Amino acid sequence: MSLLSMHQIRRIIELQSQDRSIRETVRLTGLSRNTIREYVRRISLCGMSFTELMALDDKALTPIVYVEDIERNPSGRPIDERHSYFQARIEYFGAELRKRGVTRYLLWQEYRREALDGYSYSQFCEHLSRHMKTENAVMHFSHVPGEQLQVDFAGDKLGYVDVSTGELILCEVLVCVLPYSHYVYVEALTSQRQEDFITGLRHGLEFIGGVPQSIKCDNMRTAVVKANRYEPTFTEAMEFMAAHYGTTIMAARVKKPRDKASVEKAVDLTYKHIYAPLRHITFHNLEQLNEAIRRQITQFNARPFKVKQGSRIELFLNDELPTLKELPTRPYEIKHVTYSKVQRNYHVIVGQDRHQYSVPYTLIGKRVKVIYTSEYVEIYDDLKRIALHGRSYKKNGYTTTGGHMPSNHQHVTKQRGWNDEYFLSEAKLIGVNVSEAIARILKAKIFHEQSYTSCLGILRLGKQYGNVRLEAACQRALSARSVNYGMVASILKNGLDKSTPNDQQASIPSHDQLRGPQAYL
Repeated sequence: MSLLSMHQIRRIIELQSQDRSIRETVRLTGLSRNTIREYVRRISLCGMSFTELMALDDKALTPIVYVEDIERNPSGRPIDERHSYFQARIEYFGAELRKRGVTRYLLWQEYRREALDGYSYSQFCEHLSRHMKTENAVMHFSHVPGEQLQVDFAGDKLGYVDVSTGELILCEVLVCVLPYSHYVYVEALTSQRQEDFITGLRHGLEFIGGVPQSIKCDNMRTAVVKANRYEPTFTEAMEFMAAHYGTTIMAARVKKPRDKASVEKAVDLTYKHIYAPLRHITFHNLEQLNEAIRRQITQFNARPFKVKQGSRIELFLNDELPTLKELPTRPYEIKHVTYSKVQRNYHVIVGQDRHQYSVPYTLIGKRVKVIYTSEYVEIYDDLKRIALHGRSYKKNGYTTTGGHMPSNHQHVTKQRGWNDEYFLSEAKLIGVNVSEAIARILKAKIFHEQSYTSCLGILRLGKQYGNVRLEAACQRALSARSVNYGMVASILKNGLDKSTPNDQQASIPSHDQLRGPQAYL
């Protein structure tokens, strides 16, 4: 039998006071016959009139209608010992139920071994659930504009496909929210490492255009050294960041997600309004992914509220933005300083990613100073900055500037960058025949490197013999079935480009050994 609400029970009492039959009560309430019979039975056991029952408040009426199979005296007070025994043990049951592996059925079995005539399993669960509901009551907090920014990482990740390797790179997703206006900021980060986390926080503050009184985060290892309910210990970098922005870093209690309920809700909304719309789109770098996230967040913050007037952006701009502190003139960044020896490949290794960054090749073997943040890498020779690179997190990868390479290495790099369009455009500048010869070579060769070498050789013949002779040589070479570098070079070397093909045909004297077409009839 299902439990009825107090409103439904009062409706049954009212109909019974009107001498309505069970059938009429079923029709007027929509409840089942057996349910109505059971509650009428419970009401009749208390010995009170319908008028007296209707005059009782919900608290006084509850023990009369909600206690199953309890014998009552005429005053309606239960005289069954099961209820008092259960209430004496209810705190114990609630505490045990929070322990790992403890179930309601296990508690009920232990309860019945002690109370042989105790409640059935269903009634045991009902009383226990009623107690847990009152114990787990949620308190509503009224947030002050600009007082706090709550931050957390989403459990699920977003990602992009690296075009160079085809690998799917998964990213952590940082969610920030101002509890008063519910204004949300979301960013995909390379990792949850301290420098990435602080970079995400910095971008979040720049997005809202100010600094709140405090920033509350979870007890993540990148921010909290030692968790404590009253005085948690934060990392030195987080303390410096708080001092830089003039705010206070706070941590939620361990395993108390309701301490940051606003950002927990914001994470759920992020799944619905960012993850879901972007699920079929493939991104090829972190910048593309974050651009798409920013577009979705802008739309989400501008959406009207469902249960009140305005939107997140309107509430933020009108009430919250004016209360925020101004951002400092320079953003806070974690700077790492290290020293590295320039390798024979004129690169230095930086960070845990083992990524290599180039310096001028003339510094091979020298010890240089490296200063790097989450976004850039600076390399110094004494006090002179010799290189500046964007930070890359590609493990064992290379970031190279062409000007740092020796001339022969630059030539190899340029050669590897050649393509069909490059050689065709260079050939068109010389002439139509050179362009046609280059096109035939590119079309005939199977291996690109081989065809590019042939094309390069032909173009260089123009520097040696002149473009006019090269155009004529290519015109003569095009009469053959195929064209290659050796053919064009031979024509130029022997001067054949200076005469027409008819001039080069040798006259053969007539003699007896010559055969004509008639010999093959």
